[in-house]
Amino acid sequence: MTRRVVTGITTSGTPHLGNYAGAIRPAIAASREVGVESFFFLADYHALINTADPAQVRRSTLEIAAAWLAAGLDPDKVCFYRQSDIPEVLELAWLLACVANKGLLNRAHAYKAATERNSAAGAEPDAGVSMGLFMYPVLMAADILLIKANSVPVGRDQLQHIEMARDMAERFNHRYGELLALPKAAIDESVAALPGLDGRKMSKSYGNGIALFAPVPELRKRIFSIVTDSRAPGEPKEADGSALFRLYQAFATPEETAQMRRAFAAGIAWGEAKQALFERIEATLAPMRSRYESLVADAGAIEKRLQQGAARVRAMARPFLGELRAAVGLSKRS
Repeated sequence: MTRRVVTGITTSGTPHLGNYAGAIRPAIAASREVGVESFFFLADYHALINTADPAQVRRSTLEIAAAWLAAGLDPDKVCFYRQSDIPEVLELAWLLACVANKGLLNRAHAYKAATERNSAAGAEPDAGVSMGLFMYPVLMAADILLIKANSVPVGRDQLQHIEMARDMAERFNHRYGELLALPKAAIDESVAALPGLDGRKMSKSYGNGIALFAPVPELRKRIFSIVTDSRAPGEPKEADGSALFRLYQAFATPEETAQMRRAFAAGIAWGEAKQALFERIEATLAPMRSRYESLVADAGAIEKRLQQGAARVRAMARPFLGELRAAVGLSKRS
């Protein structure tokens, strides 16, 4: 039985090594499994919640599309498309909004965090909170339910959104008939967040990341700025608590990782360990960087791929939305 899987990629910022190891690489590997029908979309509508610069949205969309393609995503074998090219998503979002309880959306993590920050600052709870932020779970549910996804790979922090999508689908089905599939979250506990330069989770918001396709001199500079302790060459070093070791492990083979662990125990100098990390990561990224640079330089080719993917998705979405429109009493347009 074919399993339909959907992955959304928010178009904000430039991908970093953590995005690659934690999301891009495992998702592409999963898309190659037998019996899996994969959908990958660039979530540019979602990006508008936090990004007010049109040029940044456009540039990020190009860079992230190029990053996924350079990393090995095959648009001939998966549906790779831009969210804003699928107008049926927004129409389904409205249908879902009409059955979703406001109390459910009040409990969304992002909205709760925003209101709590405002209250702590002595402001009105909803100060500065856009309807885009508040309705984010509804739009995400539409992304998933429109293509009848069975499985949605997410981090544990996104599990709530899948549960909310199921809630909305169940409410819709209860009112109008069993039309929407109930998705399940697929959480890979083995994929841990990569540490950044300061040891915290690598994140754009912390400014501690390493851009996935940074030029070689910049990549080396960033790696050599990873925070380490004061242990001198010859002193044994703790591998498991080291951000440097965890980064190495994410890109190395099991044999290379075991060898580096022994080197830590033997007291490898931090500079030598950083050089080894740089060489290991660069060996992985060099061929992808070349493809990435070629793709970014030919935005028209990427656009063609995205339009092809959108056409495939809309061929499925239009008739399905026609069924949903008829179910709620609207005209059943094709």
